[in-house]
Amino acid sequence: MKYIRFHNLYGYEKPLFKKKVTTPKILSYLKATLRPKRFRHTLGVAYTAANLAAVHNADEDKAFLAGLLHDCAKFYETEEQITLCEKAGIPLTETERLNPALIHGKLGAFYAKTKYQVDDEEILSAIRYHTTGHPDMTALEKIIYLADYIEPGRSMDCKPHSLQKVRTACFQNLDEGMRFALENGISYLREQNQPIDTISLETYEWYQKGITL
Repeated sequence: MKYIRFHNLYGYEKPLFKKKVTTPKILSYLKATLRPKRFRHTLGVAYTAANLAAVHNADEDKAFLAGLLHDCAKFYETEEQITLCEKAGIPLTETERLNPALIHGKLGAFYAKTKYQVDDEEILSAIRYHTTGHPDMTALEKIIYLADYIEPGRSMDCKPHSLQKVRTACFQNLDEGMRFALENGISYLREQNQPIDTISLETYEWYQKGITL
């Protein structure tokens, strides 16, 4: 599979992988189950995550796999996601029930472990928290959260920070990238008068304090 070309999107002319990562069985299954647009997004996140890992001296293989599986439960309809979580014994907050877009991270981590036989807790945690984040995140968790936000297929009118500003920050300092992305996300939810999950707010406040890990 060809690497995605970033066209200097992040300040680099080409991907920085130290080696090529291949997961043909997972790729084939995801391509068959996800909608084409979602599958393209999935590839964008996986390759962006591996690039971020290369820049920040993190594990590229783990980043690629976590990026590949971060939306593995996204193809389920909203009510089905809730039902599947209940059957699997996955606890849901009231905010998650009101805003089901938050659920697929938890369900995705469950399926990554049970369906795709991923037993690395660092990868599973990165999948679980790629939508909400949490205070005191690991480098891999930040990488997947940010790769989901900045992958090349994204095109958003963000504020207070432009998408390009967030992209550039992510490759310079993961914590600064998190702060910018979270400020944009919380700002959008407040403008739209949408409920904000407690853990998302705690993550936002963590990075507002300027804590550098």
